[in-house]
Amino acid sequence: MGLNLTGKQEVVAEVADVASKAYSLVATEYHGLTVAHLTQLHSRARENGVYLRVVKNSLARRALTDTEFKCVDEKLVGPLILAFSMEFPGAAARLWRDFLKENDKISKDIVKFVSISGELLPGSDYEKVAKLPTKDEGISMLMSCMLAPVAKLTRTIDAVRQAKEAA
Repeated sequence: MGLNLTGKQEVVAEVADVASKAYSLVATEYHGLTVAHLTQLHSRARENGVYLRVVKNSLARRALTDTEFKCVDEKLVGPLILAFSMEFPGAAARLWRDFLKENDKISKDIVKFVSISGELLPGSDYEKVAKLPTKDEGISMLMSCMLAPVAKLTRTIDAVRQAKEAA
């Protein structure tokens, strides 16, 4: 049984709300995935801050109209699962990367496209997006870059002090 008008409006509003807050979108074909696969994906998606939804393409187009994901409009073809990264840009791509590693019989070609910061990327780029650091990893990298000169200066001053004491 299909959705009535009110149901369709609710789906569009929900997906539009999620898309307006999301960092990235990964669209994947679900043809060939079993119910067990989908259950596993939904469980992992909740754990990793990914909103996973199967939506009719016409409703997805309406929902994404006023978001940075408008660029995917023409690519919404066929049976797709939309995965929105809600916590950091690489979350949805990591979800699919890990899932496809564990289920090596499933083709990596099921990832159709990735959208991040208003740009449409081919599905093959999902692994590059999956490598993006989380917020905590990014802060850690920044802090290590900021501490490196201080540590070097400290070692230099200590070496000068030791040289003066030896003299």
